[in-house]
Amino acid sequence: MLKTCIIIEDQPPAQRILQKYIADVGSLELLHTFNNALEAIPYLQQNSVDIVFLDIHLPKISGIDFLKTLQNSPNIILTTAFSEYAIESYEYNVVDYLLKPFSFQRFVKAIAKANNKTTTSQPRETHNEQAKTPVAQTFLIKSGYDLIKVKSDAIMYIHSDSDYTEVATKDKKIISSDSLKQWLEKLTNNFLQTHKSYIVNSDYVSKVSGNQIIINGIEQKIPIGRAFKERFIENIKS
Repeated sequence: MLKTCIIIEDQPPAQRILQKYIADVGSLELLHTFNNALEAIPYLQQNSVDIVFLDIHLPKISGIDFLKTLQNSPNIILTTAFSEYAIESYEYNVVDYLLKPFSFQRFVKAIAKANNKTTTSQPRETHNEQAKTPVAQTFLIKSGYDLIKVKSDAIMYIHSDSDYTEVATKDKKIISSDSLKQWLEKLTNNFLQTHKSYIVNSDYVSKVSGNQIIINGIEQKIPIGRAFKERFIENIKS
């Protein structure tokens, strides 16, 4: 069965790419293309749509402001060149966040996410919290002649510096002899590598601004490398 969709995008080249990808998928029916979100609002009020491909930087009102107007939202797939809105957008339960330029394979992956999403909407707070929240790991970090006990949920980020790593927790920094690769092998999925020298606990990420990550409650800005950016954005949704 065909899924219906619309495009909200003000740039003709981006419109054409989306239109081609939609046609190539074969399981989507494009109902309409809008140059701005204001035109789409009355259309969505009168028509049922399965998926909305939404740009963020739009004339009149932004894609984020448009999301705020939606009550019974269809599946939203954001298409944008800007990564800094990723965390805020997921507050509105978007299905996926496609960073331009994105490939056809990445587009297909987003469609699969939309197809797999349950139709029953629940507040994020009422989802099965036990299933979502992993049990904190406990580590004994060898630092010089000491063994320091640290729980994984207290680790904000890990920074590699030559022959050692610096483990930053809420209240201290611990020098560890383990390499960044060793830490990646031990840590759970909410720890993501963002740079050749950094691992970040996504639970502490408050904002993505350009090629930097802002960590809750501290001034530290973590770089995010081009090779790691797409995977980080894909996995930041909690």
